Formats: sequence, structure tokens, C-alpha cells
Amino acid sequence: MTVSPLDAANETTRRITTLSVATAVLLIIMKAFALGASGSVSILASLADSTLDLIASLATFFAVRWAALPPDDAHRYGHGKAEGLASLVQAGMVLASSVFIGWEAVQRIFDPRPVTSGGWAIGVVVLSIAITSALVWMQTQAVKKTGSLAVAGDRAHYAADLASNVVVLIGVVSGSLLKAPGLDAAAGLVVAVWLAWGALNLLRGAADHLLDRAASDEDRAAIVAAVTEDARIANVHQLRTRMTGQALMVQMHVDLDPDLSLKAAHGITLDAEKRVLKAFPHADIMIHADPRGAAEPHGGPLASARPTGPEPVKAEPNGPQPDQCDAPDAPSKRVGPWS
Repeated sequence: MTVSPLDAANETTRRITTLSVATAVLLIIMKAFALGASGSVSILASLADSTLDLIASLATFFAVRWAALPPDDAHRYGHGKAEGLASLVQAGMVLASSVFIGWEAVQRIFDPRPVTSGGWAIGVVVLSIAITSALVWMQTQAVKKTGSLAVAGDRAHYAADLASNVVVLIGVVSGSLLKAPGLDAAAGLVVAVWLAWGALNLLRGAADHLLDRAASDEDRAAIVAAVTEDARIANVHQLRTRMTGQALMVQMHVDLDPDLSLKAAHGITLDAEKRVLKAFPHADIMIHADPRGAAEPHGGPLASARPTGPEPVKAEPNGPQPDQCDAPDAPSKRVGPWS
């Protein structure tokens, strides 16, 4: 049985999130042992980070499975926004973690405590770096394949964890071998700042997803280029794009010869959809055909919206272009994602 690109992507996200949860559990056990042996605030910071990583990974684990559910009567566009919600939860937990770690680090700066059993702590941190690096690499491959926002958010967690582990290693070495526990606390403070910055980036990405931010200018231009490969399509306008989970939702109007039969117009738009799907396999596409040169009924408060951007490349029309109409909902003579 042939597996659709979207089903294959969903299976990839399910596998990588399962691995993410297992990795978080392993790291927590290792760092808890190292904390008990050393008392290092840097290890405490890293342990707190890994604990929140586990919670976030569990949220992602369930979110990608929820997002993969097919549309139902109550969710006609599917459940893809679950990925944005999971990313929002992840960002909040990372921000809370940064506040806790920052407070503890400031306390230790004013009240330094020696780092004991530094050898155990160093060994655990080095092993954590190796394990986390492998996971981040696999998550990166999964994001390239699926474009999953939830997996990208989870990867951001572990990428921050990887960087923080390097800082922790510096802190533990300075506290145990250099006998400078103040540096250990300072390393914990650096981790807190790093986590806060990562949380803000996650919040921005989740907000873009939940507020239906449009696809990039490059992607919209690629969609228009694919559609207008057929010279019978004279114009593309009212193009709207947004992400819902891993699916790219695409809506547009195209101008066709008004003398075409309904069957012929349907065939032209169907071929256009296939060309867009070739470039964007996870797309959900709806194309409305307009008779060229005829003003359309107003399609709602957003129908006349035209995002700003560089002047798009004009497609070669099949026949003379109609005169430009001044009505806001009239077909534009320009071809491109901003027309």
C-alpha cells in the first residue's frame, strides 16, 4: 500500500518524539546521580533543564499524535494546531526554568559552595553532551523531512541543553579542579540567560503558527510559479497560505478563459494542484477559477488584502490582458503572491 507523504512525515515525528522522551529520562537519571555526588549548581541547572525537557518532550509526544488525527466534524481543517500549542507550552516551561536557575545561580554567587566529586560530574556531563548531540542531529533530520513545528521546538530544547551542558562542563571543571566555585555559579547564570533567549524564540514561532502567519515570500513565489507554468492560467490572485501542523494550507483564485467548459476548467486547476504538490508534498490546496476579466463577488473582509513585498515576476498571459479594474476585489493584472 502506498504511504502518503503526510503519513510518512507523521510516522517520522512519532518515532523521533519517542526517542526524545527516552533520552530525557536517561539524562535525568545521570544528572541526578552527578548532582548527588558533586552538589554543583551547574549540574543542578542542567538537571532542572533536563526535567523540563522531559515534560516538554511528553507534551510533544502527545501533540504530534493529536495533530496527526484526520479531520472530523468539529475540526474540518484537522488538528495540526496542536503542534503550535505544544510549542507554546514548551516555551513557557523553558522560561520558568530559566528564572529558577537564574535565582539559584545568583544565590550561589553570593554564597559559594565547593564542588565535590568533580570527576563523576565531569564524566556525566561529557556523556550527556554526546547523547544530546546525537539526539539533536536526528531531530534536525526529522525537521528537514517533515517541517514539524513541535519537533523543531523539542529540538530547540535539546540544542539549548547541549549548549548549557558545555557551559556546565566549564563550571564543574572550574569549581572542582580550579577551586573556584563562584565560576560554577556564574556558569549556571549563563545557562539561565541562554534558556530565556531560547524560550522567546519558541514563543515567537508558536505565535506565528497559531496566528496563521503566511508562508515565506520564496514559498509563495514558488507556488505562483508552479501554477502559472500553464499558459492558460493568466493570473493568480487572493493567494492565502498558512500552516496547520505539518500541512501547508493554500487557497487562491486563478483567471481562465471565460469560454472554457466547466470540465476543461476543472482539468486545468487539477493539473495546477498537482504541480504545487510536487513542490510542496504536504500542501492542502484549494483553487477557485474565475472567468478572466470579470470582477468577482467580495469574498469577505480579507479578500482584498494584498501583503506588501517586492514586485513579482509577470507570467506570459494566454491572450490579451483585461483592463485593470479599480474595484478592490477585481482580478489584478499582476501575477504573484502579493497581487
